[in-house]
Formats: sequence, C-alpha cells, structure tokens
Amino acid sequence: MRIRIDPHTLVQARKRGVTVSEMEDVLRTGQAVPAGRGRLGRELVFQYKAFWQGRYHEHKKVRVIYVNEGGTLVTVTVYTFYGKWEN
Repeated sequence: MRIRIDPHTLVQARKRGVTVSEMEDVLRTGQAVPAGRGRLGRELVFQYKAFWQGRYHEHKKVRVIYVNEGGTLVTVTVYTFYGKWEN
C-alpha cells in the first residue's frame, strides 16, 4: 500500500507532536475507527513516557484521518491524544 502525507497533515503533525513514521505505522497497523464524511480513520497507541506541554504522559494515541485514492492512502489530518490507555 502506498501512503501520501498531505502537506496540511504535516503541519498538524508538527503542532501535535507526531512524526511521519508514526503516521505511517498507524496507517499500516492501526485499528480502524469511524471518521465521517466518507473518510477513513485509523488509530494506534504508542508508549510515550515523556512530557508534552508540561505534563507527563504514559501513552500517545495517534489518529490519522485519510482517504483511499486508487490504492494510495492520502492523509487528511492527524489527531493526538495524550494520556494512559490499557491494552
């Protein structure tokens, strides 16, 4: 599967503390989640164990919203949630 990271998604990723490799990992191995508006979504929880905006967090959940254009997954945006999740 081919992945294309849209420039808007890159801007949002930088603001939200997400790397390109994390987004690619989410798209390849993440769990499908509802996205709305005919879009698709996947999310994955990563071990984080670091500080984000002055607070310590065990995990980082990354959700990528995307569309499938002829076999290429094209990102629309990315969301990040910091906290603690159980497996």
